Amino acid sequence: MPHFTTALRRGHVRRSPRDLTVDALLFLLAVAYALAIASSSTPAAPEPGLDWTRPEPVAGVLACGLLWLRRSRPVETACALIALSVPFGTAAGAMVAALFTVAVHRAPRTTLIVYAAGLLPAATDPLLRPDPAMPGFQYFVFGTVVQGCAVGWGLFVHHRRQLLLRVASEARLRAEQAQTRAREEVAREMHDVLGHRLSLLALHAGALEYRPDAPAGDVARAAGVIRESAHQALQELREVLTVLRAPETGERPRPTLADVHRLVSESCTAGMRVRLVKDAPPAVPDLVGRTAYRVVQEALTNVRKHAPGAPADVRVTGGAGEGLTVEVTNPPPGTRSAVPGHAPAGQGLAGLAERVALAGGRLEYGPGRDGGWGITARLPWP
Repeated sequence: MPHFTTALRRGHVRRSPRDLTVDALLFLLAVAYALAIASSSTPAAPEPGLDWTRPEPVAGVLACGLLWLRRSRPVETACALIALSVPFGTAAGAMVAALFTVAVHRAPRTTLIVYAAGLLPAATDPLLRPDPAMPGFQYFVFGTVVQGCAVGWGLFVHHRRQLLLRVASEARLRAEQAQTRAREEVAREMHDVLGHRLSLLALHAGALEYRPDAPAGDVARAAGVIRESAHQALQELREVLTVLRAPETGERPRPTLADVHRLVSESCTAGMRVRLVKDAPPAVPDLVGRTAYRVVQEALTNVRKHAPGAPADVRVTGGAGEGLTVEVTNPPPGTRSAVPGHAPAGQGLAGLAERVALAGGRLEYGPGRDGGWGITARLPWP
């Protein structure tokens, strides 16, 4: 755009082959009109041809030459040709082409002002060059209609181009929004997957650091869990990135409500005390089941991070027509915890609330009366 503006100010516009074809066609039409007007106004001579000593043919040539400036200077070119068309009728054809260019490349308000000025030759021509075959009023109406058709055609092209630009801009905006949603979805998936796996790693690594004198069997068991969790984290991260790089290959397998048992089992294997109460039919809609799984996953991850050593209760209840309710609660952490200290708060709950809202539900969370913490998600189930 800066190069185009600079070229425009210098009076040079790079023309495509199509632009050159249109310019040449308008130039030839203007030349043909100028020759026709000059021939009809030339007195009878012993030799056929134009009398180039008269000003009309010269003015027509000058007017046609000015058309090559119509793209870089449309308003200035149109005004010059309007002024030239008042004394010389041979410039009228070029003036009409310039009016068309103004309508295409300038705002409608500017076009109407130039069009109003373009009516001056149509009003003065019957006075300067009366034609017995056509009364002055009819000539004025004819000139107004011809110029109006050129301006109307130019306005149609102008609005069509503006519409195409608007459609392209909206399409680009929709593409950017789709990319943003895809990035947010991948970010949520990575947070859910890696947050769960890495919290297991931190739990076992912290236990090894806290109990360096643990029996060799416990150390080996914890090291095995760390290795397995790291391997699964890398595998799931690879799957997410594969979908991100090649979305046309299909989505990665999504968890369902039936996978909550496996999630609780992994947490118990990692040393957590989790009790699962599931009172919901297995035929849960995919979106509802996947969201419920993510709620349990994020809640258990937060328990490991912020309340190490505390037990957790997971309750999944509901049915078709009444909705699905997922509750995860935990009491305050005990005085003796597997991992000393508390992890800093992150953005997991905000992302989880957005995920639940996208599923049509609502998420509630906060401290309990006993000083613990609870998360409740209510999801629609038609």
